[in-house]
Amino acid sequence: MTSHLITAYQPLPVSFNHGDGCYLWDDEGNQYLDALCGISVTSLGHNYPAVTEAIRQQAGELLHTSNLYAIQWQQKLADLICAHSGMERVFFGNSGAEANEAAIKLARLYGHSKAIECPQIVVMEHAFHGRTMATLSATGSRKVQAGFEPLVSGFVRAPYNDIASIEAIAANNLQVVALMVEPVQGEAGIVIPDAGYLAALREICNRNNWLLMLDEIQTGMARSGKMFACQHENIIPDVMTLAKALGNGVPIGACVTAGIASELIQPGNHGSTFGGNPLVCRAACATIESIDKDSITDNACARGTQLYELLKRGLAANSQVRDIRHLGLLFAVELKKPCQELVLLALQAGLLINVTAGNVVRLLPPLIISEAQTTDLADKLIDCINQFTG
Repeated sequence: MTSHLITAYQPLPVSFNHGDGCYLWDDEGNQYLDALCGISVTSLGHNYPAVTEAIRQQAGELLHTSNLYAIQWQQKLADLICAHSGMERVFFGNSGAEANEAAIKLARLYGHSKAIECPQIVVMEHAFHGRTMATLSATGSRKVQAGFEPLVSGFVRAPYNDIASIEAIAANNLQVVALMVEPVQGEAGIVIPDAGYLAALREICNRNNWLLMLDEIQTGMARSGKMFACQHENIIPDVMTLAKALGNGVPIGACVTAGIASELIQPGNHGSTFGGNPLVCRAACATIESIDKDSITDNACARGTQLYELLKRGLAANSQVRDIRHLGLLFAVELKKPCQELVLLALQAGLLINVTAGNVVRLLPPLIISEAQTTDLADKLIDCINQFTG
């Protein structure tokens, strides 16, 4: 059968028709434990009652009016995000890439407000910020950039988790106006920086009058065991971007600002036709309220510790396992060789995982996962890895 889809993806040989909680079912009725959450999107699992009901009610009332008019649910969602983050204002788009585009535009507005003709943004090696022209230029991956030259200029690259390199840039580049960084590098393989890294970046930005811009698209919304990963170091950025789990499956992104960054965009500077419509904002409100009400961050911490101990013990004798690391329920099992084949092996065992950076098994299970389901996840993955490396 001829497909009329552009071949941007290579989907696995499975199609799901419904989900509930931590599980998905395919067209043949087979059940799968979802340890990927659509790449950290459905963090409350599938068919979460409060979110499903919010979508159902709003779909029966009003889907879209545009930002030519005030949107009640948009204001409520902004209030919730700012209450949790300690920040001040929010711009809503449809994705993480759009949120990061807004952040990049903010940095340029900030630079021009300081009479800097060619403002520069410090970004990190191996970072991932999206696939639009500006965000793929900010991304530290030639694989993502290849074929799309000329890239957008205005980025200065530095090694991740290397404060000395940032200090050197600060001493030698007077055109820098902002620093953009992931609290944990997701696509690079769940790379977790040293304790104090984000706090040190905050101090450097303060000293040099740079904007600190945190890409929390994968780490935000309780995934790390805090609502936002930067809260592990008790810092507040000038700009923070969110998406993925913000709407538990509906497409929404947010660019959150504080201080001077909140005053930069004025009417006519930026916009979005669909951004922050009533449906997605109501779903996102229900998501945040559920995280609060149902102790989701506590469960992410507890299940993260449990899963780490199970994997550490179960894979201790496997010499092909280089490292196991996590922050909350952001998980990586790094092998000593490429392991893309593990994705299909796990699928056949009824487990959904992902391999990133070539040799890193990435786990992003639902934050509602139970103790028994966590044990099942660990058992399945350990069997698959041992079989693969065996």
